Amino acid sequence: MALLRLEMNSNLFLKDPQDTDLGRKIIDESIKLIDDLGLEAFTFKKLSIAIESTEASIYRYFENKHKLLVYLIAWYWNWLEYRIEFMTNNVISAEEKIGIAVELVTEKNEYDNSFPTIDESALQRIVINESDKAYLTKQVDDDNKEGLFRGFKSLCKRIAAIVLEINPDYEYPHSLVSTVLQAAHQQIFFSEHLPSLSNHKFEKQQVFEQNRKFLLEMVLRSVKPKNGKQ
Repeated sequence: MALLRLEMNSNLFLKDPQDTDLGRKIIDESIKLIDDLGLEAFTFKKLSIAIESTEASIYRYFENKHKLLVYLIAWYWNWLEYRIEFMTNNVISAEEKIGIAVELVTEKNEYDNSFPTIDESALQRIVINESDKAYLTKQVDDDNKEGLFRGFKSLCKRIAAIVLEINPDYEYPHSLVSTVLQAAHQQIFFSEHLPSLSNHKFEKQQVFEQNRKFLLEMVLRSVKPKNGKQ
């Protein structure tokens, strides 16, 4: 299978980790450590031990662990957009396309051979547990000006375009899609840790399927013309 590369905003890093063996190792091991420890307990010192290198070598790629987290989350959104674009490329029906998009956003991720240095399953858990920390910061406006959230915005725009295919008169496509993208991960988190905030049952694959049905129903009920016209 051909190996692929996602183009990332250069403001996310000091040196592109996709260009070197050390950079790819930094990404691989940081995903494992953040998934295992959580962002608060994760440090560049622990990462340097895991990659058998120095903290200074990591700082040549990323300014701090927040920038590293934002990079990982941005990579995830770019990867999802790539998959949605690929899977809907030859699909005519807008409703079928939105079904595919929601399924890809909500499914439990498995290893993608096209990106062998990324554990997509572990990265999904990081998105579920840590993604809000990427933008709930005092410097969010500065980060936004640098385009650090461009991946999330691009994914939102792509799915919103499908929503407008279903109903060109729908007034809130971006609001709806950004809500769906957030809920796709928050509901998984709630079902495991704050179960009174979700009706989903955190049991293996069941929670992901429940989430898919819930969010697809929410999208279609919101978007379909109220007068019944298609």
